[in-house]
Amino acid sequence: MPFFSSHLKFPVNYTMNPVRPASMGFSPLSLSQSLSFILFLFHFHSTISSPLSSNYSSSSSLLCAHHQSLSLLQSKQSFSIQNSSAFLEYYCPHPFPKTESWKEGTDCCLWDGVTCDLKTGHVIALDLSCSMLYGALLPNNSLFSLHHLQQLDLSFNDFNTSHISSRFGQFSNLTHLNLSGSDLAGQVPSEISHLSKMVSLDLSWNYDLVSLEAISFDKLSFDELVRNLTKLRELDLSGLNMSLVVPNSLMNLSSSLSSLKLDDCGLQGKLPSSMGKFKHLQYLDLGWNNLSGPIPYDIDQLTELVSLDLSINFYPSLEPISFDKLVQNLTKLRDLNLGHVNMSLVAPNSLTNLSSSLSSLYLLDCGLQGEFPGNIFLHPNLESLYLSHNEGLTGSFPSSNLSNVLSRLGLSNTRISVYLENDLINNLKSLEYMFLRNCNITKSDLALLGNLTQLTFLDLSSNNFIGEIPSSLGNLVHLRCLHLSSNKFRGQVPDSLGSLVNLLDLDLSNNQLVGPIHCIYISNNLFNGTIPSVLFALPSLYYLDLHDNNLIGNISELQHYSLRFLDLSNNNLRGPIPNLIFKQENLTTLILASNSNLTGEISSSICKLRYLQVLDLSNNSLSGSVPQCLGNFSSMLSVLHLGMNNLQGTIPSTFSKDNSLEYLNLNGNELKGKIAPSIINCTMLEVIDLGNNKIEDTFPYFLEMLPKLQILVLKSNKLQGFVKGSTAYNSFSKLRIFDISDNNFSGPLPTGYLKSLEAMMASDQNMTYMSATNYIGYVYSIEMTWKGVEIEFTKIRSTIRVLDLSNNNFTGEIPKVIGKLKALQQLNLSHNSLTSHIQSSLGNLTNLESLDLSSNLLTGRIPTQLGGLTFLAILNLSHNQLEGPIPSGEQFNTFDASSFEGNMGLCGSQVLKKCYGDEAPSLLPSSFDEGDDSTLFGEGFGWKAVTMGYGCGFVFGVATGYIVFRTKKPSWFFRIVEDKWDLQSKKTKKNAGRYGARRN
Repeated sequence: MPFFSSHLKFPVNYTMNPVRPASMGFSPLSLSQSLSFILFLFHFHSTISSPLSSNYSSSSSLLCAHHQSLSLLQSKQSFSIQNSSAFLEYYCPHPFPKTESWKEGTDCCLWDGVTCDLKTGHVIALDLSCSMLYGALLPNNSLFSLHHLQQLDLSFNDFNTSHISSRFGQFSNLTHLNLSGSDLAGQVPSEISHLSKMVSLDLSWNYDLVSLEAISFDKLSFDELVRNLTKLRELDLSGLNMSLVVPNSLMNLSSSLSSLKLDDCGLQGKLPSSMGKFKHLQYLDLGWNNLSGPIPYDIDQLTELVSLDLSINFYPSLEPISFDKLVQNLTKLRDLNLGHVNMSLVAPNSLTNLSSSLSSLYLLDCGLQGEFPGNIFLHPNLESLYLSHNEGLTGSFPSSNLSNVLSRLGLSNTRISVYLENDLINNLKSLEYMFLRNCNITKSDLALLGNLTQLTFLDLSSNNFIGEIPSSLGNLVHLRCLHLSSNKFRGQVPDSLGSLVNLLDLDLSNNQLVGPIHCIYISNNLFNGTIPSVLFALPSLYYLDLHDNNLIGNISELQHYSLRFLDLSNNNLRGPIPNLIFKQENLTTLILASNSNLTGEISSSICKLRYLQVLDLSNNSLSGSVPQCLGNFSSMLSVLHLGMNNLQGTIPSTFSKDNSLEYLNLNGNELKGKIAPSIINCTMLEVIDLGNNKIEDTFPYFLEMLPKLQILVLKSNKLQGFVKGSTAYNSFSKLRIFDISDNNFSGPLPTGYLKSLEAMMASDQNMTYMSATNYIGYVYSIEMTWKGVEIEFTKIRSTIRVLDLSNNNFTGEIPKVIGKLKALQQLNLSHNSLTSHIQSSLGNLTNLESLDLSSNLLTGRIPTQLGGLTFLAILNLSHNQLEGPIPSGEQFNTFDASSFEGNMGLCGSQVLKKCYGDEAPSLLPSSFDEGDDSTLFGEGFGWKAVTMGYGCGFVFGVATGYIVFRTKKPSWFFRIVEDKWDLQSKKTKKNAGRYGARRN
């Protein structure tokens, strides 16, 4: 959880200490006269300049230093704001985008999540937990320049499987670091052990959601952490892969630890024999590992323990004497979880002495035998009680005087008697979880369960209940899981269960229920084998969803015509598509995608399905031609996805008016011919992907007439000719992805289109996935080159912006207007014949993650403005004719020589070539605005500062002249000034030439 929930806001007060000038050896008279004259001039200057400097003084009253504010704002630009996932919402019930309060020109010490030191103004704490941040946390993030940080909390955001940067080790003042639940990946860097002041460290629950691998912590890095972090009080590494760490090394941790959480870390071997040194420990969690052996004999000496979890290990044992001492001495214990600990020799009545403050007791599968003490059920603070899978446990569950806060109850597979009647139900109104599977339930009225309206999980399976399923269960509107299997229920499933809108898991198997089956949902499981043919013989079945399993074999022929929805995607099915599927006249959805071994042709009979809304046969091995009737057979078709097959022939030549098509994807086939102009009849089209075919045509200008088009991919075809640009108002104004790479286009870049790409000029802050409007639930996918790698995006974020014109024959300059596409994340103009210099306006593309201008004929210097692209992860300027210094600075230092190779005139550390004279690497400006001459002077230099500078220079010049001629010692001073002036004059001439050329 976050280390700090709010930040302090302090009043701002400043004092200025006067500086006493050093003695210069003047006579008392000359010195006093000189100072008097200087003071007069200062008074004169302040009088004439005060109107101009009032705002400047006001801005300097900010507590936060400008460079810190700039670092935070640049870091903010590295991320977008996205809606929280279910995982994040569990830990963050009220997520809040804190960075939205971060505005330029305001005091960063007053921003949400920011805490400053009152005396110095340094940012010392940053709490961005649950801030809905999305994006890669890269080593070049400006966050790492906040060297005074003492507390940093970035927990429960989505950093998109970024690796934990070694630069965290540079925060030498850090005492608290929390990176939990933020989708980080890779290894824990050894540099974490450099944080010698660390008091609290939390790296828990970070997984690579693609590979499903956790962050790993090797033995050497962990040993180094244990050795160096001697002030550590709280350590949470739950969910990390620590399988190489020796459990006994835990004994080298600081004896001052108050919290140690290593849940689900893959620890294996013997439990440490002793843990008595940790006298201050309040929280100890070693659950869900592979630890074995006896529980440490002296664990009863940890008298400050509030929570103890040793569950789900390799059956460690707990002796009766040790347990008696634990119960007797740990008087502050609130949470005790010993699930899967061997307690077969422990007498259940010894639990009587557990602390009265006990809140949760988990003793699942502990081998307990005998009568369970009834007074445990009556603990006033008891919220959770799990005794399941102790088959030898007997006793009776009381029906009255129960804790009114009991919310979780698990008695499955025990012999404890439960009598479901009015008194008991009235005492369980707070219950959310009830697990009574294979329990000793007698004389029960199941209809009373409908009064437990807070229930979310209910398991009553394997209890020999008879009669009908009570309709009152339909009152449990929060229910997510209902298991009633292996009973003797008869009759029909009550219609009231249809009102359980939150239900995710329903198990009614092994009963005597009757009635028709209309829908079958068993997707996203691990079912294997062939699909039972009986499913296709059900006469009333109209909805069958088996997607994302491991099913194999052929698809059986359907025996009835009632089907409306069929989704068998993401399995391993093979063979042809049965003809009877194309005769299901009421079919609205047909999804057979990603089976790879589905073969044969697409029957033209499919065009008889006049109610079809979604047709997705992508990622298979289908051959033959695309039925021409697919363009005009139905006014309801919203999704047509036949991509990644072996289809030949041409694209449908006729698209009828008044159709509903939103998504057209024919990528990755062998289609030839031309793109039909009638496609402009599809006025609702949002996505067109015709890439990776053999289409021979010119650029289809008519597509600019589609008012809702957001994605256009024509890559890797045989398209040719000029792309002249816009011929209509607002052409392609909503386009987010424009990819015409790998064709034979020629002429200049299409400046007309670039001027109208309005969606690429503004970021979309609401992160959603693009999906069909007319058909809820279908999410678009696309094949695209992303940062140099060909990737199929199974979901397309609404925030993505890509412009790819690479591998063509474009000539001429890079248009300045590209600098207005500020939302662009990827720009690829590589492998063309572009000339002239790299436009400095590219420095405006502050969201850019990948920039590839390689293999062109570009000349001149690399604009320093590119260094301001703080989100840039990939840069390729190789194989051009660039010259001069590679800009120095934090951003460019992350790119290696491959980004610049093939440019013989470049110099700098990246290409191992020293710069000389006027080739010295220039510093990177912090920002750039096209046409703003203020960049000549550097960021933050305005006319008020200029006036003050001239005023001070005038005072200094007059005063110095007076002193020099008064003392008659001008030669040494003029010699110094002359040398400095000569050097400055040379620099000014060179700078004027360079910047003057840029402005023209």
